[in-house]
Amino acid sequence: MNHISNPQESIEKAIQFLETNGIPFERHDHAAVFTVDEVSELVSIEKGIRTKNLFVRDKKGRQHVLIVVPHDKSVDLMELGVQTGYGRVSFGSPERLMKHLGVEPGSVSLMGVINDPSCHVHVVIDIDIWNASFVRCHPLVNTATVVLDNPGMKRLFEITGHEPLVIEVPSR
Repeated sequence: MNHISNPQESIEKAIQFLETNGIPFERHDHAAVFTVDEVSELVSIEKGIRTKNLFVRDKKGRQHVLIVVPHDKSVDLMELGVQTGYGRVSFGSPERLMKHLGVEPGSVSLMGVINDPSCHVHVVIDIDIWNASFVRCHPLVNTATVVLDNPGMKRLFEITGHEPLVIEVPSR
């Protein structure tokens, strides 16, 4: 994988991807945020549903999954593993995250799929995100947020070849 480690180059890659593919977006730059709580405190964007993004792997480390849910949902990973057939899942390491999605912890978002041309990472997306009119996500870095409309989000997955599993992600 040819991932970019420079944050400025990463955001430029993400923005170029959106522009090249005609995906409309709004860009909002802000201080670095690492958690959903920090986003709530530091980022004032009205438009779009806020997301929480989890990068997990199966027990053997052969399958990797990006889970995208509303920011306030507490995911039941055990039930999710049963429901999706992945079995027992646990969080992927920062090294696996960089290898497969080309991002660092705190920057995980649905836009990471642009760094996964082989579609190694499976995407599980909550029905509330899939049906939202607008979605907020990091453009490969945690110092900015982009707002995508629903058709734009779905086009991103289509262009990258990822076919999200859209379900009501189980919560605790």
